[in-house]
Amino acid sequence: MPFAELGPISVHFPERRETNEDLQKEFPNWDMPLIEQKTGIKSRYVAADGETAADLAVQASEKLFAEHKVDRDSIDFVLLCTQTPDYPLPTTACLIQDRLGLKHTCGALDFNLGCSGFVYGMAVAEGLIRCGAAKRILLLTAETYSKYIDADDRSLRTIFGDAAAATLVQASEREGVSAFSFGTDGSGADTLMVADGGARCGDDVLKPRHRKRWKSRLYMDGPSLINFTVGAIPGLIEDVLGKAGVAAEQVNYYLLHQATRKMLEQLQDRLGTGEQKLPIRLEEYGNTVSCTLPILISEMRNDGKIKPGTKSLLIGFGVGWSWAGCMWMETWSS
Repeated sequence: MPFAELGPISVHFPERRETNEDLQKEFPNWDMPLIEQKTGIKSRYVAADGETAADLAVQASEKLFAEHKVDRDSIDFVLLCTQTPDYPLPTTACLIQDRLGLKHTCGALDFNLGCSGFVYGMAVAEGLIRCGAAKRILLLTAETYSKYIDADDRSLRTIFGDAAAATLVQASEREGVSAFSFGTDGSGADTLMVADGGARCGDDVLKPRHRKRWKSRLYMDGPSLINFTVGAIPGLIEDVLGKAGVAAEQVNYYLLHQATRKMLEQLQDRLGTGEQKLPIRLEEYGNTVSCTLPILISEMRNDGKIKPGTKSLLIGFGVGWSWAGCMWMETWSS
């Protein structure tokens, strides 16, 4: 029975880069040094008007095919994780299959999941490979949260960035990912939400947990998200380690969803580990939702931090509330 290998990754950002200096000029009253200290974010990329998650995903995919000499005819399945699809229907992954010129025998589906989405996508890809349904899967994460954020919203505009990542997940004789663990608590759905645009309307629409201070369609209750994360993630990590039969000291890196510096530093304290083992890398990109983990992996591979034999935990958490983790042994070499 084949295993699933986390293969090459290519990342694409929109052309427009927005720095904290840009925001300070636009809003002189914003305390950008303090915001930067809490978030750890110095800049982020913002999709252009009319530029969608599918556009970014297609660009990331074309980079993957070109940079890593991946034959597009070898792709058996497209998995797209996004919370900003081009349309309510049809499925955006189907549109991407056509734009990339992939074969008609290729499967394609979207799944609406945010910050835990990359790990969920790896689990679905592993299942398709292990059951023999596919050998090569194009796992795409693409987000344009900026479409939901009002220009005057200090709390969100300074955090979220747009991006896409294309990851090749392929069948291998070596076990790359294993020991998946998941968690869900829908009672936290009211802490990060876009309540309009769906089928539910009127008095039944989900209400924000606290007073909505900004005009943005996106609402976020940061303190509640931090409390949820710091409470849930240590147990998730213990569960993954137990399933994998691996001791904490055998793990080279804890690769966590890059939400904000403040949140990750609290997790460092809770887990008793420093930045060398739990890296924080979101200065240039911000919180790119489902794209943060593949961006982080790609950067650390390029820096020579992750090489064959490196053992890491992949951990995603956030909107839903949803959380997921797995063990990952690097088996791919460029």
